[in-house]
Amino acid sequence: MTFVNKVVLVTGASSGIGAATAIEFSKEGAHVVMVGRNEEKIGKVATKCTRVGLKPLVVIADVSKDDDAKRIMKETIEKHGKLDILVNNAGFGRPGCLLDGSVVEAYDQIFDTNVRAVIYLSTLATPYLIQRKGNIVNVSSAAAKTTPWAADSLAYFVSKAAVDQFTRGAALELAPYGIRVNAVNPGPVNTDYLKNAEINAKFEEFSVMTALNRISQPEEIANMIAYLAGEKAVGITGSTFVVDNGMLLKVN
Repeated sequence: MTFVNKVVLVTGASSGIGAATAIEFSKEGAHVVMVGRNEEKIGKVATKCTRVGLKPLVVIADVSKDDDAKRIMKETIEKHGKLDILVNNAGFGRPGCLLDGSVVEAYDQIFDTNVRAVIYLSTLATPYLIQRKGNIVNVSSAAAKTTPWAADSLAYFVSKAAVDQFTRGAALELAPYGIRVNAVNPGPVNTDYLKNAEINAKFEEFSVMTALNRISQPEEIANMIAYLAGEKAVGITGSTFVVDNGMLLKVN
């Protein structure tokens, strides 16, 4: 699989799945555009990309802000003149419950990044993807396919279900233009998610929830993203691919 001369835009690229994805596409010869908010962290990932491939374009931005989203696309096109692949990876969780009313604030914060930003950036990217018959890969979650098991995680579960529905709807609308749209739905992955979501736990604790009794590394999800974005997946669109070590087998 090669992405030589392909321009790949990856959001949330400063750590975790986004960082692994940026590095994977760099290895395969792509011109990677990395988007993130933490300049120090994304700079370290960019250095790793340069070691294995071409120097990436780094854009410090918050995808939940419309002006930043417009700037991301503007800088990408100004630099490369095209866009082949959009990876909507940026996302996070926040605790919020119905009983104390905190779910509404959590919903607003989470949906701005996990859903609205995905839709808006995809909208901005579509004209360029049509020119290249490119594709979109959204990073959803296995949480989209199961009943929320933690009361304070409801908004996150709902947001990922929305990403799955957007993936299917966008795939149907854009298929006549040769654009494929798919999603990857990871189970537990060893990233900064728990820390950022203010969840007092370690990912190792979630291994017992999976049939294979393990959690994934970010590189495993990056491999699936690269597969869906590549020519071997030319017949795949509107699909959501679960990579969860069999978690849904146990929790559903």
